[in-house]
Amino acid sequence: SLKLCNHPLFDWNFCSYIYVIRLLLVLISSDTMFKFVLAFACVASVAFAAPVNVGNSTKNIIELAESVPELSTLVAAIKAAGLVETLEGPGPFTVLAPTNDAFAKIPEPVLHKLLEPKNKPELIKVLTYHVISGAVKSTDLKDGESVKTVEGDSLTVKINDRHIFFIAETSHDFGEVLKADVMASNGVVHVIDGVLVPNLNSTLATL
Repeated sequence: SLKLCNHPLFDWNFCSYIYVIRLLLVLISSDTMFKFVLAFACVASVAFAAPVNVGNSTKNIIELAESVPELSTLVAAIKAAGLVETLEGPGPFTVLAPTNDAFAKIPEPVLHKLLEPKNKPELIKVLTYHVISGAVKSTDLKDGESVKTVEGDSLTVKINDRHIFFIAETSHDFGEVLKADVMASNGVVHVIDGVLVPNLNSTLATL
């Protein structure tokens, strides 16, 4: 009970009544009365709990990404693609978020061209290939399954000894999940170590 009442979701004044009830239980020998009071306390604690967001964070996906220095390149790319408003929306979305090191694996001239305004359609194609509709946690994924992205093409999930990989079905680029299930108010983010390209020949290679 002490741990529950120290939790920020519970009001301390309400919890003081719980302690009074516990004191009364010492004076009440009836097992039936004990069960009744205990049940009432449990139900009431839920009823008076503060509202909780869908995710563990009050930040949306964009705000969450902006708060992580290692995702600054991704944030810049999202802004260049004009996808900020979309990913601030209600969703829910699942975003596979490549780190700065992941973007650094792309040849600098190619990355520079990809971020140019004239190549915005290609940039959108790459970024939306990292977005899945709905909030998909790591525990929802199955080895070998194919998941459709917002871009339209699919990714293959590979799970090997608790390591999770997303593999591009056309280009065969892959990214391993470095940190899974980072919850936002409008979805979930999985930080990955690679940039996934839906079709290497028609996207990056033509820039």
